[in-house]
Amino acid sequence: MAARLMGSWPRPAHGIYRDMLPREVISTGSLLLRPPADGDVQDIVRAFDDPETGRFLPLTPLPYRAEDAVEYLKAAQVKWEGGGAEFAITEGGRYVGSIGVRAPDQWGVTEIGYLVAPWARGRGVAATATRALTDWLFDRGVRRVELQAEVENVASLRVAVKSGFREEGRRREVKLLRDGRYADLITFGRLAHDPGDAEEPYLPFFADGQLTDGVVRLTPMTVDDAVPFNAMMAEEAVAAYSVGPAGTLDDHVRRCRNTGYWWLSGQRIELAIRDAATDAFAGHVQLMQVAPVLGQAMIGYSLVSAYRGRGFMTRAVNLLVDWTFANTALHRVVAGTDESNTASHAVLERAGFTRECRHRQLLPRPDGTRADDIEWLRLRPA
Repeated sequence: MAARLMGSWPRPAHGIYRDMLPREVISTGSLLLRPPADGDVQDIVRAFDDPETGRFLPLTPLPYRAEDAVEYLKAAQVKWEGGGAEFAITEGGRYVGSIGVRAPDQWGVTEIGYLVAPWARGRGVAATATRALTDWLFDRGVRRVELQAEVENVASLRVAVKSGFREEGRRREVKLLRDGRYADLITFGRLAHDPGDAEEPYLPFFADGQLTDGVVRLTPMTVDDAVPFNAMMAEEAVAAYSVGPAGTLDDHVRRCRNTGYWWLSGQRIELAIRDAATDAFAGHVQLMQVAPVLGQAMIGYSLVSAYRGRGFMTRAVNLLVDWTFANTALHRVVAGTDESNTASHAVLERAGFTRECRHRQLLPRPDGTRADDIEWLRLRPA
């Protein structure tokens, strides 16, 4: 888990904000934030040499050695002297991560970054430290704190939300990764007068990371699913009922890189349907067009031809809709189908949906004609 951590940000000589950040110790729960020290070197090496840290902090050396940790300590010292702050996050006296901010600019705006050591992840360390440091900054006159996280770094995105930050936008292809491609950053901000309350996601993540009935498994779509997904979408029976232009493999890779962010931000849930016996990719199911004000979302799906006729899709739809009503505030789940797609009609009937209405000539077909859309509905159980 990591967000932008170190950087060379100049501090303006003149402006509205002129106070230096004091070298203090911040206590929050079981954590203590203090300036990093020579005694942290061994743990710093272990934390920064971790593959996940290296994945999301591409400017850090890999492998990461003791001399790199010494340089980090020197840079932290320079950061303090330049008006910023760099803290070691400690628990029980041991280093468990780093967190820091650049020097506030002339408008009292700064940016926060952090990383958590592998041995301390999954315990809320980053969110607790981020909230504490942000509150400390506001108490010292900082007006606005910003946070940026890579679109694929779902753990860091969750930290921002849990720390009371609000999503403000997306910076496209702004971060160069080790593999040579550019990644998007999601920008968050928190103002001194914001309530700072942690927002509960409208679409919570699966408690066990998956849904299964023993025959099919539903798991979050990942980049590894892009190739089989692309092959499925090219199948004639699937392409015939797809709306919009056919996507390329690159399009589907980009789609899979966004699925965690879409889920966390409440936009949609994208799932791979897997054969529980073999773990093979069998299809795709999504919850999309989420409208909280209406309490409604739409379900969509496609299945690999080799798995048709085995009840996989009915099981997948039931798993997702049952979970939706048990874990969200949604009241209506709808589905739209081409009037000629009898196989899809049968799936929805078996999954407890009823026909609600017909939208005339709504769906564009590949041959240039338009088809009526039959809309189906399943309501929250009374």
